Amino acid sequence: MPDSPEKIGHNIGFVGTRFAGTDGVSLEASKWAAVLWRYQHVSYWFAGKLDTDPGVSMLVPHAYFGHPDIQWINDRVYGRTTRDPEVTRRIYAIADHLKRSLYEFVRKYNIEILCVQNASCIPMNVPLGVAIATFCAETGFPTIAHHHDFYWERDRFTVNAIGDILRMAFPCTVPCIQHVTINSEAQRALSHRRGTSSVLVPNVLDFESPPHAIDDYNADFRQSVGLEPDDVIFLQPTRVVPRKGIEHAIALIRALDNPKCKLVVSHESGDEGNDYLNMLQDLAQSQGVDMRYIPARIGEERGYNEHGQKLYLLSDAYAHADFITYPSLYEGFGNALIEAFYYRKPVLVNRYSIFVSDIEPKGFKVITMNGYMTRDVVQKVRAVIDDPEYREQMVEHNYELGKRFFSYAVLRRKLRALVTNVTGMEDL
Repeated sequence: MPDSPEKIGHNIGFVGTRFAGTDGVSLEASKWAAVLWRYQHVSYWFAGKLDTDPGVSMLVPHAYFGHPDIQWINDRVYGRTTRDPEVTRRIYAIADHLKRSLYEFVRKYNIEILCVQNASCIPMNVPLGVAIATFCAETGFPTIAHHHDFYWERDRFTVNAIGDILRMAFPCTVPCIQHVTINSEAQRALSHRRGTSSVLVPNVLDFESPPHAIDDYNADFRQSVGLEPDDVIFLQPTRVVPRKGIEHAIALIRALDNPKCKLVVSHESGDEGNDYLNMLQDLAQSQGVDMRYIPARIGEERGYNEHGQKLYLLSDAYAHADFITYPSLYEGFGNALIEAFYYRKPVLVNRYSIFVSDIEPKGFKVITMNGYMTRDVVQKVRAVIDDPEYREQMVEHNYELGKRFFSYAVLRRKLRALVTNVTGMEDL
């Protein structure tokens, strides 16, 4: 609680496996911290991989899901139904080390509220989840648990040897923890499976601040990636993993039958191997679709890559894009869709379940498909590309709705309630 009358805000301790790079959890955590900072709440960071200010951070290597000891555990608890006693011993030994580190983190920075980011719902680091659960059980520490993905949403965790631990810690439901979910489906599942309520806080963007436009730095983006000034850029702003359904974007370009339409894929294939990427490249080639795979040209900062090539931000790619493809089969929320609204770009959406339940009812004007490409979908895309006035009307409508439902103002209201529940004071 406040140290002195002059101290208005609180010390918030963000806890996770990683706060680095452009993954969804890191990005959303940084948005929460930005909103909290505006109201004098100071954020501190605890994780196994960090690119935050070292002066407000505690790096604990075993908190990272990529640590060899954590990978050793994961290799022995998934895809099987029993575990060796040595696996159990190591889980709890590492969890004890991480729990002691949490105690140290709280003492060192005088943390008043913990904000756990995805570490208590998806078991990529089992010992960290156990450490958080036991720390909260021992202390009753005011904790906000922000759940992006639950283990029951991922096939890779279906067969496991840690059912006892999952029920105890993923998530832990001791009374001091306030749960936050990012979509209504997850909210219902948490209530059904764990008998606990949660606050729904959607992922947001800063709609109050206009996006970056074409400027002196990014003006040569098209030329730099081998495109002509009059090419029609269809941007696929996602990682290359099977659930993104990128083959539908290729089918769309093929059906448009316009040599000026080019598909640009911005992100790498991630940690699921390159088989899907290789399939897409073969498919694009066989269909006569010009697909540009450019993750080596997209960075977290502007500058140059190891080959001396100019690096652009994802926002630079959005600035030049004419159309966004988002044919995902499944999404926990849909950050790239909200980005399309923010950057005022028309978008094709495959009607994944969270879109149907949480986004579509808001009234956004998008072109939708239902699992497969039809002639009607292709005609609607062609109409948007060919009619600038209709396109402008569509994207402005979506921007205004995005400001209403998925802006920082929404996040401020939600965080106000969460912090007030802990402090009894309206801090935001």
